[in-house]
Amino acid sequence: MIETIDEVQSKLADNRYIGDRALATSIFLALKIQKPLFIEGEAGVGKTEAAKVMADVLGARLIRLQCYEGIDLAHAAYEWNYPRQLLHIRLLGESADRRAAEREIFSAEFLLRRPLLDAIDNRDLVPPVLLIDEIDRSDEEFEAFLLELLSDFQISIPELGTIRAERPPFVVITSNRTREVHDALKRRCLYHWIDYPDLEKEIAIVEARVPEATDGLARQVAGLVHGLRDMDLYKLPGVAETLDWARSLAALGAKGVDEALVEATLGAALKYQEDLERARTQIPELVVRARGA
Repeated sequence: MIETIDEVQSKLADNRYIGDRALATSIFLALKIQKPLFIEGEAGVGKTEAAKVMADVLGARLIRLQCYEGIDLAHAAYEWNYPRQLLHIRLLGESADRRAAEREIFSAEFLLRRPLLDAIDNRDLVPPVLLIDEIDRSDEEFEAFLLELLSDFQISIPELGTIRAERPPFVVITSNRTREVHDALKRRCLYHWIDYPDLEKEIAIVEARVPEATDGLARQVAGLVHGLRDMDLYKLPGVAETLDWARSLAALGAKGVDEALVEATLGAALKYQEDLERARTQIPELVVRARGA
């Protein structure tokens, strides 16, 4: 059991996740009042990682549902094992009672459990952490299905009835805000926005997650990324890209940055050719800013 907000923040730090007090407060309240936590923010700022770390903090199983366009119940919650049902019907033979056969084949034995049902109908000693990742990639029909789960921690299966969680999972929903998520879903959750970190916080994140990077390199990489974020780019680098860049430079044995190193490793931070071309024209200024960090 986690008793205080300070304990949440401390345990996150112990697991090398540098979160502010506002995030720790949201997590604490979500655990305390058993409400899903909806985390929104730009790509790569640590939304998914927060759920992963909380599974480690709680000593719980992480159940992850990666959303995508067209996701449906069969992939998210459950589906019937049709080949096994057909085989069972054949084994029963033509003389079998039809109603009895239907009751048999539409029992839990023939049910394929997907992430949502697995999280609700769990027997874990510690309730699992259910991560519904990038909900903005799914469609509104899938959002509507989630409303019952998020409000009552239950799933209705027409052939079996309602399956309700005896011990509700800790639910974390993330969104990159590529589209607006419906208000009905947000109302069932506590909400938190994760923004790009300031320079000092980003340095602390690099030092915690990339221990092989020297203190000077961590500072200079964070300075480089902050310089890129001030540019008019198609896709700004997130914290994930900062960490990749720091690991790449550390792997090359770099203790600091220069123009040649930045030119050679810029693809660790930027993923679009247009952004790479624009940034290359600013490399001297970026290096000066990085060394000033």
